[in-house]
Amino acid sequence: MSTATVSRVLAGSDLVRENLRLRVLDSIEALGYIPNQIGRSLRRQTTNIIGLVVTDIQNPFFTSILRGVQDVFQEQELVVLTANSDENPKKEFLHLQILLSQGVRGLIFAPARLDYQGFEHLFKGMSVVAIDRTPLNINVDSVVVDNVAGAKAATQHLIDLGHRRIGFIAGISTVTTGQDRLKGYLEAIKEAGLPKNDGLIQDGLFLQQGGYKAMKKLIDLKVPPTAVVSSNNLMSLGAVQAIHERCIKIPDEIAIVGFDDMPWASFLQPPLTVIAQPTYEIGRRAALLLLERFENPEIPARKLVLETKLIIRASTALNPCVN
Repeated sequence: MSTATVSRVLAGSDLVRENLRLRVLDSIEALGYIPNQIGRSLRRQTTNIIGLVVTDIQNPFFTSILRGVQDVFQEQELVVLTANSDENPKKEFLHLQILLSQGVRGLIFAPARLDYQGFEHLFKGMSVVAIDRTPLNINVDSVVVDNVAGAKAATQHLIDLGHRRIGFIAGISTVTTGQDRLKGYLEAIKEAGLPKNDGLIQDGLFLQQGGYKAMKKLIDLKVPPTAVVSSNNLMSLGAVQAIHERCIKIPDEIAIVGFDDMPWASFLQPPLTVIAQPTYEIGRRAALLLLERFENPEIPARKLVLETKLIIRASTALNPCVN
């Protein structure tokens, strides 16, 4: 039979008689034939590949987002190609160039920088959704959480328990998540009438080792904090490690609130109070935004802001010894 008939069967066309369609399918199975997606992409001028660039593939936060993205795209027979920038703008730039050169149909990425001035050309004509962080100088859709409100709720929870000397383990200051969570902490401190103390704010760079080092610095202060807010899950693990190494009791001697509710958070000793983010939903909503962008490329850029939730566990039980 003709190549046109075979092509129509592979494309799922209903213009082929059933007996011919079955013969083609039987031949495909017998030969073990796999369609050449590169060739099909050249003909269609598009691919079935979606690029996803995250800043730390080892962080379970992004693993959950990836699952949300994949569950949506699998139904559309779209494949997700994932890259890891390691919070490095140069690596991010390289990955973006490679993905775009491969003709990805769309792009979802967690920005590794705040300002994209001078890089606007990378995203021109491309359907793009930013996740977790809001980039400047590129007009793209985005899905984030209310980081200011989340960090403020974590700090206010400790203030309500009677803590007045509260440390903060900060993330990267050059991205919106780092900036907004610090802002939320400072707002809660100010509204409670507590003085800002720069010594109580230590950088952890969103890394487990960073959280460990930051917590040690807080513990070694002449007057250490009675409570700490850690602004991401990896830094929380490092902070708890530092506390346990010093044989300091949680929450009797120091209380701690983390950002992100990972599966292990409730299994720590004691279980960790957290600000939970809807990680799966971030990925799912980002994928849906991208699909809508494919259908309506001219609609204005949209920004979805999802809510966080305070989950109280034993790491912040009321401490009667707080002054």
